[in-house]
Amino acid sequence: MFQIKWLWKNLEGYRAVYICALIMTVIRQSMYIITPHYSSRIVDEYIYGEAAAENLAANPKGLIWLVAAMIGFTVLRTIITYTSGLCYEKASQGIVYRVRNHLFANVQRQDSEFFDKNRTGDLMTRISGDLDMVRHTIAWIIKAILECIVLYTASVFFFFSIDWLMALCMMALTPVIFAITMRLRKVMGPKYVVQREKLSGLNTAAEENISGNRVVKAFAREDFEQDKFDKLNKEYSDANKTTSLTWLKYYPFIEITAQGLAVVQLLAGGLFVIGGRITVGEYTAFSGLIWTMSNPMRMLGSIINDLERFVASLNKIIEIYYASPLITDRADAAEHPERLRGEIEFKNVSFSYDKKNPVLKSISFKIAPGETVAIMGPTGSGKTTLVNMISRTYDPDEGRILADGIDLRMMKLHELRRNIGEAQQDVLLFSDTIEGNIAFGRSDMPEEEVYKFAGLAAADGFIKETSDGYDTIIGERGVGLSGGQKQRISLARALAVRPAVLILDDTTSAVDMETERYIQNSLENLDFECTKIIIAQRISSAKNADKIIILKDGKIADIGTHKELTEREGYYKEVYDLQK
Repeated sequence: MFQIKWLWKNLEGYRAVYICALIMTVIRQSMYIITPHYSSRIVDEYIYGEAAAENLAANPKGLIWLVAAMIGFTVLRTIITYTSGLCYEKASQGIVYRVRNHLFANVQRQDSEFFDKNRTGDLMTRISGDLDMVRHTIAWIIKAILECIVLYTASVFFFFSIDWLMALCMMALTPVIFAITMRLRKVMGPKYVVQREKLSGLNTAAEENISGNRVVKAFAREDFEQDKFDKLNKEYSDANKTTSLTWLKYYPFIEITAQGLAVVQLLAGGLFVIGGRITVGEYTAFSGLIWTMSNPMRMLGSIINDLERFVASLNKIIEIYYASPLITDRADAAEHPERLRGEIEFKNVSFSYDKKNPVLKSISFKIAPGETVAIMGPTGSGKTTLVNMISRTYDPDEGRILADGIDLRMMKLHELRRNIGEAQQDVLLFSDTIEGNIAFGRSDMPEEEVYKFAGLAAADGFIKETSDGYDTIIGERGVGLSGGQKQRISLARALAVRPAVLILDDTTSAVDMETERYIQNSLENLDFECTKIIIAQRISSAKNADKIIILKDGKIADIGTHKELTEREGYYKEVYDLQK
């Protein structure tokens, strides 16, 4: 019942069209009993009845009108079938369009914890394959259920109007079919859940392998990945076979029982005709409508089959549909439309990903507007986690983070993040032009500004050497560019939004020293006020900072300038001595 309510909710805007389609289905299915009715009259009145010859001689036009009526109703039924098909398709495509947009928008709203738990391939399966099952349900399954109910019911009423005993004989096998299909439904449900999970795993493996093709080739692991994919593919294939074989196991019983109606009709109908209980015309009507009882019985198994697939898919869709991010705008968050000055303060901030093993422990420091602060420390000390919390990718478990004296949790997420420019360690570029990637944060940016920020990031030179300059289409995730080139485009993208706070996560690690000096000079001479927070591994990236924060084991081990830190023992001096 919940599934039906969910479908009805998302049919908003298409409900009238869908109801019209359902009404047309009822009318069309009800019309199937008209043709046997007229054929019964033709047989009894003009072919086999006692007065057939007299009727044909006295009223030949009556036969013509009966035949014309049969043809007319058949044409009308065809028109209704075509029109209802258009309505079903419009409604089903409409709900899929609406739900897919909602799912994508909801995924966009999720925080990092959501993506930590959900695999990319699984999310893609939900937004594509699972949604197609929703469309199939709207366009076919519900229609098929209604067709079966109306056709069966109309036939039963028609049969009872002719002869109640013959009607009961025709209905005798219905309980048997119902029992078989209910058993089938119970068995098939869990199998479709397993099948769907195997498909999700297969899609995830394919997505990861395609995205990481360079790594696979670099380590010559093509055969290994092929074997791994083959194993997952076989598991999915086996799940499909198991499901299909289970269906085939029950299918013969359903088919034999449905076909048994023909035997009932021949035996009971023949005896009733011989005994004079029904006429030959009435027997013809029963014969012409036997499929209207056998088909619903035969289709019931397929419908149950598809319903179980639909339920398995819909449960996965609903998980995303109703997923709520943990990091959201508070109801009492105030509006702050003005640009931030760039003051950042951490007050006793602690954080852990699993609520057990702390990554940051009682972090406290303050950055004045316009300051340049470098963050250094061993691998795993919490540097990237710390800067991610400034844009509220994660919220602290304890303590507060303030921007211009305002708790970040009291600011609107959009207003906070539009003040922050980030060039991350793991650079992601989109399958777009170089210009489109740089202007990603400001799609209305003039070309001159794109060139300007590319120049500040030392990217203008190599961009002009590419095949189409700024109009060059770069591959997915920046395929075709070196690590240093991707870092410089990422930096240009971060600068292009003119942020109040610029966060650089080891952004110049893949560029040469000369290019790094050029970028540092550009950052020192920006034409807008900007607080710069730089995660660095090189002393050359940190030495000119106003303040250097050293993290170790999630705690602040030291704070000072380059001169101060080189004059006392500690991590910074060790790195400085190694890099001299």
